[in-house]
This record gives sequence, C-alpha cells and structure tokens, in this order.
Amino acid sequence: MPIARRSVLTGSTAAAAATALGAAGRAEAADPSQPAPLPLLHRTPGRIGAPGVAGLHLQFGADPATEMTVSWLSPQSVRRPQVRLGSPDGGTGRVVDAETRTYRDGLSHEEVYVHHARLTRLRPDTTYLYSAGHDGATPETGSFTTAPRGRTAFTFTSFGDQGAPNLRRAVNWPTGGAPSPSGRFPLYTSSQAGTAASADIVAAVERVEPLFNLVNGDLCYASAAGVFGQNRVATWADWFIGNSRSTRLRPWMPCVGNGENEQGNGPLGVTGYQTYFTLPGSTASADPETRGLWYGFTVGGVRFISLANDDVAIQDTGDTYVRGYSDGAQRRWLERELKAARADGGIDWIVVFMHHPMISSSRSGSGSDLGIREAWGPLFDTYGVDLVLSGHEHYYERSLPVRGTLPNEARTPVPVSTRTDVADTGKGTVHMIIGNGGNLATTQDALFEEPKGRVVVDLGKETEGRHRKAVFVTEDAPWRAVQDRVHTHGFAAFDVDPGDTRTGRTRMRVTYYTFDGPYGDLTPVDTFTLERPRGDVRH
Repeated sequence: MPIARRSVLTGSTAAAAATALGAAGRAEAADPSQPAPLPLLHRTPGRIGAPGVAGLHLQFGADPATEMTVSWLSPQSVRRPQVRLGSPDGGTGRVVDAETRTYRDGLSHEEVYVHHARLTRLRPDTTYLYSAGHDGATPETGSFTTAPRGRTAFTFTSFGDQGAPNLRRAVNWPTGGAPSPSGRFPLYTSSQAGTAASADIVAAVERVEPLFNLVNGDLCYASAAGVFGQNRVATWADWFIGNSRSTRLRPWMPCVGNGENEQGNGPLGVTGYQTYFTLPGSTASADPETRGLWYGFTVGGVRFISLANDDVAIQDTGDTYVRGYSDGAQRRWLERELKAARADGGIDWIVVFMHHPMISSSRSGSGSDLGIREAWGPLFDTYGVDLVLSGHEHYYERSLPVRGTLPNEARTPVPVSTRTDVADTGKGTVHMIIGNGGNLATTQDALFEEPKGRVVVDLGKETEGRHRKAVFVTEDAPWRAVQDRVHTHGFAAFDVDPGDTRTGRTRMRVTYYTFDGPYGDLTPVDTFTLERPRGDVRH
C-alpha cells in the first residue's frame, strides 16, 4: 500500500518525477548499505518482440476521490498486464493486475486488446505515480491526482469533435509537369477529419493543467475513417497515442457521439467505445449493449452526468440510425440521477455533457434537435441543471440562462436574464457548444447573424448519401448570448469556487480559449461567471 501524501506536482513535473523515481530506485539498489527497493516504476524487457504499452489513458472510478482506472492498448494478446503504483514521496508501491477486454472490428476484422487496471483505496486529493506494462514490454509511466473530497476549488476543461492529425489517407495530386510515371503523386491527408489543431489542443489543455477534461463526443471519427475505406482500429490508436501526452496524467472523461457509432461493431456500433473505456457508470445499465453509454460521477460539490444523445435525437447522423434503443431506460436513469443530486446538500452544481446540442445558431449544420429538447429539456428545468456542454456543431456558442419553452413547434427555450457577463444558474440552465476541438470542418462562419437558429423536427423520405435528410424549422433565438465567429478551434476551462456559508453562493469562472501552435499558446476569447446558491444553504 503506497504511503501517498498530498503533492503539488503537476503534469510535466510529475512525469519527470516518475522517471526520476525509477532511476533513483535502481541507483539505491546498487548501494549494499541500503535496502533494495521494490521495482516500482521500472522493469527490464524480458522478451524481444512483445508489443509496447500504447495509448495510456486514465478514467475516474465510481468514486473519483479514491478510485482511478489506468488503461492501455496492444495490437495482440499480452501476458500479465499490470500497474505498479507509488507516490512522489517514495511509497513502497503495490501491483494491480489489469483486466483485458477485446473486440474484433467489423470492417478490418482486426482484434483489439485493451487492458484496464482498476486502482482502489486511494487517498482523496493526492498525487500518485504509476507505471503500466506487461511481460516483455518496457513500462510506461504517468501520474494522476485523485479528486478532492467535499467542497473545494478545482479546474476542469471541455471540448468536443477532435479527430487526430494522422496522415493515413493518400489522394492522387497532379505533379504539375514534374517527372512521374503517372503524372501524379500521393498527397497524404487525415483519414479522421483531423487537423494540426487536433494535436495542438493536447498541449493547450496541458497549459491549464485541469484535474480532468470532458470530451463532448466525436472523439476520433473512426466511423468516418471507415467510410473512406481507412482502418478504424488505426484511427482509435492514433487518437489514444496522440492524446497520451495528457491522458496519462489526468482523466479525459468522454460522452458518446454519432462519430463513435461504427457499423458492424455491435448492435449499436459502440463496441469499440465500450472496450476502450472503463467508465464509472458502467454499472448504470444492466444491459451489456448500453454499458457505459450514460454515467455520472462527483468531484467536490459538482455532479457530472454524461448522456448518449443518439438515443433521443431525431437527426440521422450516425453510421447506423439507432434512435430509441434504450426504450426510455436512459431517461428514467437521468431523472433518478437529477432528483438525487438536487436532494443532496453536498451537491452545488449539476453539469451535463452530451454530444448533440439543444441550442445552435448554425445556418447549415444539424442545429438544434427537437428530440433532445423534448426528452431532456423538461428534466433539466425540473431539477435545475446548471450547465450543459455539447459538441456536434464545430464552433463555439453559449446561451443565456434558460428555463421553460415557448409553445411553438420548436419548443424554443426561454431566457430568464439578458446579462452575458454573469448567469445565475439557480434560475436557468446555460448551454455551451464547444465542438471545435480539432475537426477540419469548422463552421464559425456559417451562423445566423441575427438571433435565429434551425431545429430538426422530423426526417424526410429523401436521402443524402447514407442518411435521411432532416426536416428543419427556423426559430427566433432569444436564448442566444455569445458566439465566436472568428476562431476555428478552442476549448473551455472552468474554475470552481465553492464559496462559503457566509455568502451562501458558489461560482464557476469560465474562460473559452483559442490556441495556436504545438506549444498550445492560449488566447482568451470569452470569459464569464456562473453562480448559484450552495446546496448546504438551500437545505
């Protein structure tokens, strides 16, 4: 059992400490006057040809203050996958065996192996070092900090629709008269809708050093890679390996989007997603087909809830059309979750993250979806959800706080305030679209200039490619607050201030950043404050 005390190590320094700790252990072992330490963070490879540790990533357990899951990928079966756990202060370490889960991709027929080591009995608000490995592989090291217990300040970040900047798709391009047998040469582009920003956002998140990051669906666009005849397994590997600069240091907690729906990978197309992640809500659904598609976790005084919007959305945007697959089970679970959170005096905030948005000013994209407004909107109102984060539309926008709807076909949300600098979420829910995490098809220049939006209300009989065309209505958008019509990519950071019983108020300070370059240079674009009564004051 590691003796782990509170540490102030952050991202890069923690990773460096992990390496240094392994080296220090080897140096001490060479001194006969000192007891030999356990091989905590270093093992010598024992077999040439064993696959390495790839795509190291973290996920919170059911209790983020005391549980963490360390996961990694391998292209073939391995022996004895395990994690060795220690602390920056030289804890004795313990070994945790990993569970291996597999699936076989429905297009390439490749089998994928994902190893998950569930770490329990951790201490709240404590930094740990770990190494992950299996027989014959050099271990990969990382660190993480457990969530605080009870109300305290912390920071989290959020974005959606990332992709990965691989160069796996070849396009024949004219040579312009240069010597070539065919007169053309291959130009390599991303097979997963990624750009340089798909990589740069990882460095940008690390500049903030959040406790964790929320990914609002459409993670790597493996389904799009399949449409272009590319390898979906390689697409997932690119995403995990590229993001591991951050995901080995802090959890990236996902929600499932239409881009995670891969035809042939299970009845809902999400077998890959379910294999790659071990999520705290994996037991929220007793049905194996929907395991981990919706879940919740609590950090400090904030309850986070991840939803699977394909279950209720009208629009046809996935690899297969799966609307209604839970037969209402997800909605019933959500109502129980929201009711329990609002009855808990230790919970101040309820934050929902999901893929398809309830508000959007997009002129040409999917816009808002009536199915989501009708399924989730009344529950958000009844139980006072504070913040809803989404993606799907590839730009940034936020709403005024809204509560209730107009009696029209679109069920247009009604604002309760017109201030854009401060929002009282005790009176209404703020919605944010942060769907520009790297995708090449950004739409910041395709928004209504006047306060209007489009809402999907039905599907027509006509098709567009593999999908049925949506039927839209245009609505006035009194809910509109702020849009970014300039920057192509960005993410948001949320600083939680628990406040105190004297004022009875708690706040979140929100900054939406754009970023540039491989070092993730940050520029604030939008800043505002959310506030509400504390849970212990209300009760």
